[in-house]
Amino acid sequence: MNREISSILPVAPLPVVPAGGRQSPRKDDKLSFQEAVQREIAKGQEIKISAHAEKRLKERNIVLAQDDLDKINMAVKQAESKGSRESLIIYGDLALITSVRNKTIVTAMDNNSTTDHVFTNIDSAVIVR
Repeated sequence: MNREISSILPVAPLPVVPAGGRQSPRKDDKLSFQEAVQREIAKGQEIKISAHAEKRLKERNIVLAQDDLDKINMAVKQAESKGSRESLIIYGDLALITSVRNKTIVTAMDNNSTTDHVFTNIDSAVIVR
């Protein structure tokens, strides 16, 4: 049995790294990374609109401005803080069924569409003023 170390590990010189070869990140790079992280965090906190809800909004000629979405987003956060999973959000004359876990508006109805006035499969309701 050969017990020489050279037979076990190949012998080769270590690579030479030039003195200036490894640079610390520039301040600009750190800021852009921080901005990217903040954007991703913000993206995860924004409410989404499902394809079904978007279709219902278009059918009913309902347009939600950014201010409206911000208020709805805050309502979803309130429901989330209380442990809700599926919530009815009353916003003006709109009734929005939302998946709090997914931060998604699942469907949307206006006053004319809520004929039964019965909402099922929800565990909370938030009234936005």
